[in-house]
Amino acid sequence: MSDAVPEPSQEVPVDPGYDPAAPAPLNVPRTPTGNAEVDAQLERLGDADHLATDGHIEVYEDVHLGLRDALTALDARPGPPAPSPSYDQRAPSPSYGTRS
Repeated sequence: MSDAVPEPSQEVPVDPGYDPAAPAPLNVPRTPTGNAEVDAQLERLGDADHLATDGHIEVYEDVHLGLRDALTALDARPGPPAPSPSYDQRAPSPSYGTRS
């Protein structure tokens, strides 16, 4: 039995297109919300995957503005009419000054 340990390979094969400083996708899952405007903004976040770090802020600011606009639009949509401030007509009227 030999105690010889095989020598590790001195050369590690490297992909010629590999650049450790290149942007790498984060592959963060984005679950659809059902709102087309919001979903489009969430998909826009994927654009940051292909940019250097200093380009991320532009994408994030753009998405933030888009989401804020989508929320503002939700607030601006007309909803059901508010109930009118009326009194309950079923309640008995007060009888001031009447004699029995």
